[in-house]
Amino acid sequence: MYKKYGKRIFDIIVSTIGLIALSPLFIIVAILVKVTSRGSIFYIQKRVGEGFKEFDLYKFRSMREGKGLQITSKDDPRITKIGKFIRKTKIDELPQLLNVLKGDMSLVGPRPEVKKYVDIKKSEYKKVLSVRPGITDNAAIAFRDEEEILARYEDKEKAYIEEILPKKIELYNEYIDNISLKNDIKLILETIKVI
Repeated sequence: MYKKYGKRIFDIIVSTIGLIALSPLFIIVAILVKVTSRGSIFYIQKRVGEGFKEFDLYKFRSMREGKGLQITSKDDPRITKIGKFIRKTKIDELPQLLNVLKGDMSLVGPRPEVKKYVDIKKSEYKKVLSVRPGITDNAAIAFRDEEEILARYEDKEKAYIEEILPKKIELYNEYIDNISLKNDIKLILETIKVI
C-alpha cells in the first residue's frame, strides 16, 4: 500500500514543506553561486528515471561551466570555492525537492544516473529503474565520500564503472526489496545525521 500510494503522498507533503522552509537558504545560495562565478544558478543535467525515462535533474551549480567527465572527484579543478562548501554539505542537492514535487523523483530511492552509465549496466538497471529514483538512499549514505574515493584513482571513470557502480546497484536492490515508510524515514534521518 505504501509503495503504491503512500510513498507519493509522503513525497508531496515533505517536499512542499521542505521547499517552503528552505526558501531563505535557497535565496542565499542562489546569490552566492551567481556572484562568485560566471554562469547560471542551477545546473540541469539529464538523468535516467523510472522506466528508463530521462528527466532534467536540478542542482545548485557548484562547478565552472564547461566540458568534462560526468563524474566528479574531490580534486576536480572545475569545482568553485562556494561549490566545495555546497557539495560537502549536500546543499547543492536541495533543488531536487522540485524534482520530487514534479514526480520525477522520490525523497528516498536509488540515486538517478546519467544515461552513459545506465547503458553500460542496462540489464542490472531493469530492477533499479522499476521505482522512482531518489535524493537519498542506503547507497548515497554508504558512498557519501564518493568524491574522495575517486580522487585516489588515476582513471576515475574506470574506477566508478568497475568498482563503485556495482556496489551501488547492489545497495539499490536491497532498498527496493525493503521499501516501507519506516525505512524511508530512517534513511532520511541517517542522511541528515551524516551530513
